[in-house]
Amino acid sequence: RSVILEVAAGRTTGGDICQQFTREMFDMYQGFISYKHWDFELFNYTPADYGGLHHAAVRISGGSVYRWLRFEGGTHRVQRIPEVGLSSRMQRIHTGTMTVIVLPQPRDVDIHIASKDLRIDTFRSRGAGGQSVNTTDSAVRAVHLPTGTVAECQQFRSQLQNRDTALRVLRARLYQSIMGRQTAQTHAARRQQVGTRSQSERIRTYNFSQDRVTDHRIGYVTRDIKEFMSGSEALEEVLRLLQENHEREALLKLVQSIS
Repeated sequence: RSVILEVAAGRTTGGDICQQFTREMFDMYQGFISYKHWDFELFNYTPADYGGLHHAAVRISGGSVYRWLRFEGGTHRVQRIPEVGLSSRMQRIHTGTMTVIVLPQPRDVDIHIASKDLRIDTFRSRGAGGQSVNTTDSAVRAVHLPTGTVAECQQFRSQLQNRDTALRVLRARLYQSIMGRQTAQTHAARRQQVGTRSQSERIRTYNFSQDRVTDHRIGYVTRDIKEFMSGSEALEEVLRLLQENHEREALLKLVQSIS
């Protein structure tokens, strides 16, 4: 299936370092999309000051997209010395976080939203000043009233395009919510997977000072962080190892249940 992938800067720790890291992570995924010859459509891109990124969302389609990216969802931690002001010897290592969200894109048949349960709001796009994208109320916010789930799009000049895109994102979020409840019912021990963006819940650490990336779920370590964040073979390798680990765990649970 296609997926909607979102990146969001950490809210409570790290300041600008979180926003810079979020942009670098978004660039990494764009590199991986190119490396895998997938297609993507940008839904939202909210830049921060000094070249950082608050939030971005893209729809990615291609061969086995969800299979490859499903394990990227969670809290990613960065450790680095900020590249400002004093020499690196006089600066301490700063730590920040960002969150990746990977939502499988449902088909229309999966999620039906009744018109009485839907509210559509329009507002002026928050694009660059002076561009026609923000001279009319073309941005759209879709609200699912029973659950309070919200999705918005302001990427296009056409209100109709923004509406269609917001509804696709809304269906994906509702689908993920339903699947999350089903998973919680059948796998109660894993109901904490969504996380709270806390550093203690990080799935991977990117230590720029020591040129090291560590995936805490499988104990994977690589020493070439620049190569890893180019979004090519090194990222593909850890994703392959995560898939294999997941399959081993699933087989083990099956054997245990049969026993």
